[in-house]
Amino acid sequence: MTLISTNETINSISQDSLTAMLNDYFVIAQDALTSMGFVVQLSIVASIYLFSYLIASRLRKKISPIKESADSSTHSLQSVVNRFLDVVFPMLAISFLTLATLLGERYDIETWLINTVLIIAVLAFLNTVVGAVVEGENLIAFMRWVMLPLVFLHLVGILPHIISVLETVAINIGNVEVSFYGIGRVLVFGIILFWLGRAFRMVGRNLIRNHKNLDVTTKEVFTKVFEVALFCVGFLVLLNIMGINLTALAVFGGALGVGLGLGLQTIASNFISGIIILLDHSLTIGDFVELEDGSKGFVREFRMRYTVLETYDGKDILVPNEKFINSLLTNWTHKDPKQRYRIDFSVAYKTDIRAMCDIIRAAVAEHPQVISGDDIPFEERPDCEIDSFGDSGVNMFVEFWMYGVDDGKNRVGGDLLLIVFETLRKHNIEIPFPQREVRVLNDKELSALKAHEDRKDD
Repeated sequence: MTLISTNETINSISQDSLTAMLNDYFVIAQDALTSMGFVVQLSIVASIYLFSYLIASRLRKKISPIKESADSSTHSLQSVVNRFLDVVFPMLAISFLTLATLLGERYDIETWLINTVLIIAVLAFLNTVVGAVVEGENLIAFMRWVMLPLVFLHLVGILPHIISVLETVAINIGNVEVSFYGIGRVLVFGIILFWLGRAFRMVGRNLIRNHKNLDVTTKEVFTKVFEVALFCVGFLVLLNIMGINLTALAVFGGALGVGLGLGLQTIASNFISGIIILLDHSLTIGDFVELEDGSKGFVREFRMRYTVLETYDGKDILVPNEKFINSLLTNWTHKDPKQRYRIDFSVAYKTDIRAMCDIIRAAVAEHPQVISGDDIPFEERPDCEIDSFGDSGVNMFVEFWMYGVDDGKNRVGGDLLLIVFETLRKHNIEIPFPQREVRVLNDKELSALKAHEDRKDD
């Protein structure tokens, strides 16, 4: 009985204490919500949001959103401007709330409501930005469940205390001290730098490649330089975050130079060869090239180490850049997309060659991809000529000019062979085939032939 009564007494005291505490909090909240300071802060917050909305609306009227086109040549600056117009209102509100907080601290004015609204506005804005800009479910989850809580802890002033606790938990590896805070900082900022580097790389590459005042090779050079500079900046920032003294890079640079001269000379040679190719305009995107070893295809992309050639059968050939410098290269379409080709055929000796040539020229000129017409120079019009005199007939050929390469979608040679065949058959022109004459000799003729051969031997 005594134990039960004691527990009831303790429970009664706990409930009374909890009730009293809740009543105290309720009274404090009621006093805060009914105070003149709350009304003033609420008015300031409402005025800030109204003023920010008016400025954002005015700015949106001045800078109208750019309609994005489905065309691949659409400038990437369009999406940047449109996204800026979408976030200008919350950015203005956050800026004015921050300014109000600083002024309140300076003149000793209550700003607890403004601080609360500022924290909520910052977290909501960052969450919206993460959903609109970041790609990839894993990266979005990392930003929302790691970065946003860290931002919240920083805004409420708890993060410095957590950092000081994490710094005390460390592991000594020789002369190096590794703390939990250092590991977490490298992981968090490393992921952020990786994402920022990829995002800036994509935006910068699109901006450069879609610039109308630059040619293709210059765009590729600027793209390469931008990617290398971005990588170097990210690498240096990550080293600084890791706490590595950047003055030590002088020694590292000397070691790297020795490494390039010994083990990495092929990679360095390919990189420098790629820069030379882009600067001397010997290759451009879309050129059809043929290498000394017989590899051929269209130039589709320049990379730091190699160039991508796309063949007609859908294969990608990765050719080291130095191969374009050190070996023989045939560029079919660099200066002039027009190419000359020929097809061969034969006709019988009894054919009227002059009339037949006129007929073949006219038939070949009707092909839509063959360059022909009175306005075309004479040397570029279809021409039919004698190549040689064969055993069974006259060997002829047709020369013609066309745009592009005679392969893939432009299989003109096969079409013209069929046209020539049908034209010859239509005009009853004989296409010769190898013939052999066989004579059967009797006994007298064999004896005479043998005697003749014997006399020749004597």
